[in-house]
Amino acid sequence: MTENFDRAPGAGRNRAKPNSPGLGEQAIGRILVSGAGGASGDAQPKQCFFQQEPLRQPRTSPPPVVENSANAVSDSRRAARTPPGPHEKHSAHNSNSAPRVNPQVADALLADSRLSATAPEFYPANYSSYTDTSFEDGSDSFSIQSEPTLSEFVQDFLSHLNDSPGAFETDIEHITAMLNGWVTTDEMLHELVELIYQQSTLVPNFSYTGARLCNYLSHHLTMSPPSGNFRKLLLLRCQTEFDKREQAVKEDEATRKRFHSFVLFLGELYLNLEIKGSNGQMNRAEILLTGLRDLMNALFSNPVDGNLICAVKLLKLTGSVLEDAWKEKGKSDMDELIQRIENIVLDASCSRDVKQMLLRLVELRSRNWGRVQAAAACSEATPENDPNYFMVKL
Repeated sequence: MTENFDRAPGAGRNRAKPNSPGLGEQAIGRILVSGAGGASGDAQPKQCFFQQEPLRQPRTSPPPVVENSANAVSDSRRAARTPPGPHEKHSAHNSNSAPRVNPQVADALLADSRLSATAPEFYPANYSSYTDTSFEDGSDSFSIQSEPTLSEFVQDFLSHLNDSPGAFETDIEHITAMLNGWVTTDEMLHELVELIYQQSTLVPNFSYTGARLCNYLSHHLTMSPPSGNFRKLLLLRCQTEFDKREQAVKEDEATRKRFHSFVLFLGELYLNLEIKGSNGQMNRAEILLTGLRDLMNALFSNPVDGNLICAVKLLKLTGSVLEDAWKEKGKSDMDELIQRIENIVLDASCSRDVKQMLLRLVELRSRNWGRVQAAAACSEATPENDPNYFMVKL
C-alpha cells in the first residue's frame, strides 16, 4: 500500500515499478550505453537524464501574471487541484473579507454621483454658529470686559458672608468702603436695601448676619439722600411687610413661611440695630419693640402649628430683652402673652408636639428665661467675713 504512495504532487511521476531496476541502475545503464555509442561513433551523444516537465512554482511565491484567458483557465484548474498553503489561506481570507469592486461598476457610480468639491459646507439642522467675541476684528487685542453691576457685587459679598460668617469682623470695613464708592444715587441705595432684605429673609440662618450688616451700614454708609438714609429705608421696607401680617398668617403654607422668616429677621434686627439717642447713648429701636408685640398677637390669632412654632422661636430669641424693656415702661405685655399661650394649650387644636413646645416656653419664662443671677460683689476681706484672713496675713 505504501509502495505507490506519492508524498507530494508530481513526486515520483516516472518512478519505476518494483520489478524494474532502480533509478541508480537505470542511470548506470544509460551511462554505459552512451559510452559505448561514443566509442563506436554510430550513435549521437545522449543525455544522462530524461527531460521532465518543469517544476511547479514554490508555494510562497506570488501567483503568475495572467496573460490571456486560456492561461487563466489553466492556472485556475491547476490551483483547484493544488491544495493551498498557509500563506495562501491567509491571503484568501483577506480577499474574502474585503471584496474587490469591479472597475466598471465604480466608474458607473462616479458618473451618477452628485457630489461636488465646490458644494457649500454642510451644517446639521440644530447647529448654531458660535462667534468668539473675546477678540476684536482685525486686531490681536482682547475686548474690554464690562465692570460688574451693584447687584452682582452685593450678591458676591452676601454669599461670602453666608459661607463664612466668621469673616464679618475682618471684611466689613472693606465691604463698606466698596459700597461707599458704588452707592452714589437714591436708586442704588434702594437697590442695596432690597438686596440685603431679600437675602436676610429668604436665606436660612442669614438673619443674624443680615441684622449685624444692617446695623453697621446704618452707621458707616455715607450716602444719605433726601428720601432717607439706609436705616430709614430699611425700616420702611420692613413696614411694608409688617402691614400684611393679618392676612399673611391666614394664607397658604408658602406665604406663611415667608412671613415667619420676616418675623425672625425683625427679632434679630431689634437685638442688633442700635440708634444713637440725644444723649449720645446707643439704644434699641423703639418702633421695633411695638412691632414685635403686634406680630406675636397676629401669630396667636391664628393658632396653627406653623404660626405657633414661629412665635415660640421669636420668644426664645427676644423674650428676656422684651420683658426687660416692657418692665422699664411699667407694662405687663409679657404676662398677657404668657396667659394667651396657656389658653392656647388648653383650647387650641394644635398638635401634641407644639403644645409641649408652648409648655416648655412657659417654664423657661418662669425660670427668668434661663438667666443666672450675677454673684454678689466680693467685699473687702476682714476677720469677720473671711476665716482665712489671718492665714493670708501670715
